[in-house]
Amino acid sequence: MKLETIERTVRWAGAVGALVSAVAVYSGVVQGAGKARAEETENLPGVAQPFLRGSPQLYLPISLAALWLLRLLWRPIYRGISAPVRAVLVAAGSLLYFPGVALMLWGRFTMKDMHNVSTDFGAQLYADHRLVRGGPFGLMRHPMYAGGIMAELGALLLYRTWATLLITVNVPLLPIRARREEKLLASHFGAEWEQYAREVPMWPTRIGVRAGD
Repeated sequence: MKLETIERTVRWAGAVGALVSAVAVYSGVVQGAGKARAEETENLPGVAQPFLRGSPQLYLPISLAALWLLRLLWRPIYRGISAPVRAVLVAAGSLLYFPGVALMLWGRFTMKDMHNVSTDFGAQLYADHRLVRGGPFGLMRHPMYAGGIMAELGALLLYRTWATLLITVNVPLLPIRARREEKLLASHFGAEWEQYAREVPMWPTRIGVRAGD
């Protein structure tokens, strides 16, 4: 099979994965839109709380605007890449992108009705929030963020456009968002969270390593 055919097939498969992920996340927004929120919040000073609440009316136009911007930036960063290098980029990108998408979806469907969308500005829990510890959350505390980082870096290697380069700007923000969420979870769940944090590492680089080991 020619390299061009492999690239085209992998990129179309990647597009399908991105669409499925977007639908899964948006379904969580719709599902949680009417749920009561807890009083505890962890947000940047001065950010209005309504902006942090998961709202289909809020996320749909933002998502459409983001897609429009990405469409404008969907231009190759550099065209003069040799075939061997392209083959390596496709292989490396696939090994990051597809497992990353799978990890995000696994986390999303494990959370079920506890899925809530935080932003770079802050986070808020549901009033009846439960601590999810099953599935990938038994391996690491932030599987969806870990999967997101993998998928975003993989997408950059697979597509090599200005749009995917812009998306990777979000990568260093995800650990910051995770830390903010952990402060909120620790405040809300107390001893239950402390035990969970001792037993399960924050990121996959420490799977199987307990605190103090």
